[in-house]
Amino acid sequence: MKTEKQIEVISKNKNYTAVDVGNFSDLQNYSYIHPKNGKTVTGKVFLKKSTESTGTEISISTIPHNKELEYFHIHTDDEETYIILKGSGYYQVDDDCFPIKEGSVVRVAPKGIRSLCNTSDEEMVYICIQSKANSLEEYSTDDGLRVEHKKLW
Repeated sequence: MKTEKQIEVISKNKNYTAVDVGNFSDLQNYSYIHPKNGKTVTGKVFLKKSTESTGTEISISTIPHNKELEYFHIHTDDEETYIILKGSGYYQVDDDCFPIKEGSVVRVAPKGIRSLCNTSDEEMVYICIQSKANSLEEYSTDDGLRVEHKKLW
């Protein structure tokens, strides 16, 4: 996946990768060629490759005011979680359509037929986290262990 704007690596070592995509208001500087339809898509940046993620794909996307995603889709194995950061509109899964706005979080199972639209007068910004359905065996406090470590700030 090619992006016109380059993602800046802030810092990394064997245990992490930190990147900076810039201000969300500048997401229109990112673009890629959609692998299925060959069209250029602007206003979306994928983070799996740049962060060297092994368990999720994360994208940050924009939809211009009073526009829609332009297609419905499903996934074979992956669920998606959408987090709306700015704007408002509607999200549709199968035959259910409901309002979304800043602060809305929507998780969709792989086979859920999904799309969204921005009906606000401002650009919609959202994060989509994609991961294999049913792959998380432990989470948060179940998987975490507290350790002693010196602070560097």
